[in-house]
Amino acid sequence: MKDTPPDQPIRFLLGNELKTLADVSPTMTVLNYLRTEEKAIGTKEGCAEGDCGACTVVLGELIDGQLQYRAVNACILFLPMLDGKQLLTVEHLKETNGQLHPVQQSMVDRHASQCGFCTPGIVMSGFALYQNVRQNHQAWSELKPENTVSELNKIYAGNLCRCTGYGPILESGKDILAQAQQDAAAYQAEAQTITQQLQAIQPREAKRWQHDQQTYIQPSNITELTHAYQQHPDANLLAGGTDLGLWVTKQHRELDTVIHLGHIPALKTIQETPQHIELGAAVTYSQAIPILCKHFPVLQPFLERHSSTQIRNSGTIVGNIANGSPIGDMPPPLIALGASITLNSAQGPRTLTLQDYFIDYGQQDRQPGEFIEKVTIPLLNTNIPGETVLFKAYKISKRQEQDISSVSAAFYIRLNGGTVEDARLCYGGMAGIPKRATATEKSLIGQAWCDETIFNACDVMITDYQPLDDFRASSRYRMTVAQNLLRKFFIEHRLDNQEKQHA
Repeated sequence: MKDTPPDQPIRFLLGNELKTLADVSPTMTVLNYLRTEEKAIGTKEGCAEGDCGACTVVLGELIDGQLQYRAVNACILFLPMLDGKQLLTVEHLKETNGQLHPVQQSMVDRHASQCGFCTPGIVMSGFALYQNVRQNHQAWSELKPENTVSELNKIYAGNLCRCTGYGPILESGKDILAQAQQDAAAYQAEAQTITQQLQAIQPREAKRWQHDQQTYIQPSNITELTHAYQQHPDANLLAGGTDLGLWVTKQHRELDTVIHLGHIPALKTIQETPQHIELGAAVTYSQAIPILCKHFPVLQPFLERHSSTQIRNSGTIVGNIANGSPIGDMPPPLIALGASITLNSAQGPRTLTLQDYFIDYGQQDRQPGEFIEKVTIPLLNTNIPGETVLFKAYKISKRQEQDISSVSAAFYIRLNGGTVEDARLCYGGMAGIPKRATATEKSLIGQAWCDETIFNACDVMITDYQPLDDFRASSRYRMTVAQNLLRKFFIEHRLDNQEKQHA
C-alpha cells in the first residue's frame, strides 16, 4: 500500500454535525469519545463488553448507496470505525419543539423507563427499530400480530432491564411499530438529506496515521491490505470489533498496529451460486443471516441465539472463524456443511477446508501476513434420487440469548435408502478447537439409520473427546450433552418422518 499522509482524517456526522479527526488513538472507543470528548453522557458504560446494552447508539451508513440504520454497542466500537457514517445518541432524539421523541414518549406512556442508567440504551434500540420501520414500513406492516412480540424480543435482547422487566418495554415497542408506520411518509426526505451528507464524506482512498506509539491503517482494496499486512504481520485485523474490542476494554491490551477491513468493498460482498454461498471477511451476521436462513432454514433458531442485535450488527462471520475460539458459534455448522476458507497474502491466495484451519488451542493454519478473505459454504444437494440429506445445529448455554455456548453441535448426515452414506458431526466446547467426532462418524457410516446405530455411536463418542472441566460446564456434563444432542437429532428426524407420513 502506498504511504499516505499522516493527517488523513476520519470524517463522520455526530448527529448532523460534521466531525473531522486525525490525531486520535485507533483504539479509543466511541463510548469514551462521547463521554470524555463530547460530554455526551447519556450513553452509559455498564459491562464494557457489549453485553448489557447501556451503551447502545445508532449508526447511519450507506450500504449499496442506501441509507441504513443499525444499533451497535459503543463500548467496543473503535472511533475510526465511524469513518463515513452518522453517529446518533440519545441526545440527538431531542425534538426542536422541546417535546420527547415518539420513542421516548412511548417509554413514558407504558411506564417502561428505569432508574435512568439502562433507559438511554433501550431507547436507542427502539430508535433503530423506529427508523428501520419507517424505511421499510410495508414489510413491517405485513408482520403478523402473533409474531410481533417475537420480533421485539430480538430487538431488545441486547438490553438488560432489572427494573420494570420486559413487559412494559415490549408494549412500548408495539407503540413504536405503530408510530413509525404513521411517520413513514417523512422518512424519504430526511434520508435524502443525510445520504447526501454521507456521500460527501465517503472514504475514497487508503488512510493511515500515527498516534503516540500506535499505527492505524485503513486500506481501500485487497492489494493495499496484503501490502500493509506484509509490512506489519503482527498487526491486529479489525472487522467488527466484537472480539478485538474486549482486548482493550477488558484485558487492557495496547494494540500497536490496527488494520481496519471495513472499507474494502471486496470483503463486504455476498455471492450466491447454485452450488455455494461466499461471504466476505467484513460481512456482518445481520447481513449474512437472511442469506444463510434462505438456504438453510434450520439455522434460524440457532442463529437467533447468537449474541444480540447490536453484536450481530457489528460482528462478522469470518471474524468468528479467524479468532480460533473453541466455542465460536459458527465453525461447527460451517464445518458440518463442508465449508472452506480462502486465505490471501502477498504470496497469493490459497484455499483450505475450514476444519483444517483449526490446529490446536490458540493455533491456526495461518501464516504471517495471511488473512481470511472469504468463507465458501456448499449448499445441500437434496435432489439425488434415493438419497436424503439431514442437517441441524444446536446451541446449549445458560441463557437463551446473548450467551457463550457450553456445548454446540452441528450434524450432517446423508442417507441412501435407510443407510448412512456420509456423516460430518462437529462440536464446539468439547475440545481446544471446534472438532469433528471422527470415530463417531466412522461408527455411523455404512450402518442403518436406527436406534441401535445411534446408541452405539454415543458410546463411541467418548473416544473422540476428553472435555475440560471449567466454570461453564463439567467434563461429564459436556459429554452427556454431546451424546444427547446426537440422540435428539435422530429423534427429531424420526418424528418429522412420522408427521409427513400422517399428513
